[in-house]
Amino acid sequence: MTLLPDAWWPAALLALVLFIDAAMSIRPPQFIRDCLTGVNFPREWWWTLIVIKLLAVVGLIAGIWMPGVAFAANVAVIVYFCSAAAAHIRARNTGQAFWINCLGMLALSIAVLVLSLTL
Repeated sequence: MTLLPDAWWPAALLALVLFIDAAMSIRPPQFIRDCLTGVNFPREWWWTLIVIKLLAVVGLIAGIWMPGVAFAANVAVIVYFCSAAAAHIRARNTGQAFWINCLGMLALSIAVLVLSLTL
């Protein structure tokens, strides 16, 4: 097994989605604000999520050419969204934002990892 993805496009797709998510988080629309306040995430720490997402984007893109980097970044994104899901469950904030945004991104991240390893 090589740690370079056989297909480059799943990692690039996830990187694009995370970049858009990070860009939207700079001036978060209401649904992102509701999500973050719903899990009691302190407003003064919201910027850290932008940094984490942008670092994941860099890792996913760099990993197209550097063995193991996209794999590690993809696993980190999965851990990030598992943590977000846990925060939602812990806060009992399991509305639409949880099901569509959080679990949707988790499903996309897992699908990208599976596709990257199987294509």
